[in-house]
Amino acid sequence: MQRWRGLEDISQDWGRSVVTIGSYDGVHRGHQLIIGRTVERARQLGVTSVVVTFDPHPSEVVRPGTHPPLLAPHHRRGELMAELGVDAVLVLPFTAEFSKLSPADFIVKVLVDKLHASAVVEGPNFRFGHRAAGNVGFLAELGATYDYEVEVIDLYVTGAAGGGEPFSSTLTRRLIAEGDVDGAAEILGRPHRVEGVVVRGAQRGRELGYPTANVETLPHTAIPADGVYAGWLTADGERMPAAISVGTNPQFNGTEQTVEAYAIDRVGLDLYGLHVAVDFLSYVRPQRTFDSIESLLDAIADDVKRSRDLVAAYDAR
Repeated sequence: MQRWRGLEDISQDWGRSVVTIGSYDGVHRGHQLIIGRTVERARQLGVTSVVVTFDPHPSEVVRPGTHPPLLAPHHRRGELMAELGVDAVLVLPFTAEFSKLSPADFIVKVLVDKLHASAVVEGPNFRFGHRAAGNVGFLAELGATYDYEVEVIDLYVTGAAGGGEPFSSTLTRRLIAEGDVDGAAEILGRPHRVEGVVVRGAQRGRELGYPTANVETLPHTAIPADGVYAGWLTADGERMPAAISVGTNPQFNGTEQTVEAYAIDRVGLDLYGLHVAVDFLSYVRPQRTFDSIESLLDAIADDVKRSRDLVAAYDAR
């Protein structure tokens, strides 16, 4: 899959394509419907499929300070899109100048001049251009002029997560913030992932016999509510069952929220400086303080056992 950063990265001889445009944060199951149809339509027409997205999130430019927690960084979104069969991903730097493009100018500069769109696939609420003035109706109207068709895909997939609300990135972020990683996974189609570099912490886990990878998460990451979770720690391509702690470490009067993962039954791991991924499978218990170190150790042992059992049950499905 090709990855472009900005319109200037697109080769001059790029042929016709089927395009979809959106933030696609999380590439959740609703997004997968649109992206999957984009790939399918491109194959039907014998052209390439392209996903256009933005960095930073448009809200941060239009309304500074409102950047939403991110469900997946751009490189992860690219991986997920590649799994869906996408041929190319175009990440457009979203600047104040870019935000002022009219809907018509956006269509000409991006879809017509650079991507030579044969078709555009979107959800019914797609908006674009200055002040989000463009919609799918306007997109279709200009398609008659610039020789591309528009297909609108119903995004309103629902499930048990969020009480049956339609799947969305907003709902997914809310569930993660509440610690409902099971509900978030239903929408995403996979466990929620947090990434970052392993840094040195207070090393209390090591002193207690449970050395953890202290993950310095990427900016704007959607981090689950404080608590203990079962999941996986992936480093150097190896996925290991893990007990994961999110919180300020109240037992030792901590003040800074951290994400720490203990690789279950692994000894002698040296992960410092590595970029790792932490996948949240299931909530185990809230963060709390204990009357003694012995009580804390008993709780950790139980956390590890429950996490081991939850991961094993998931893998056995």
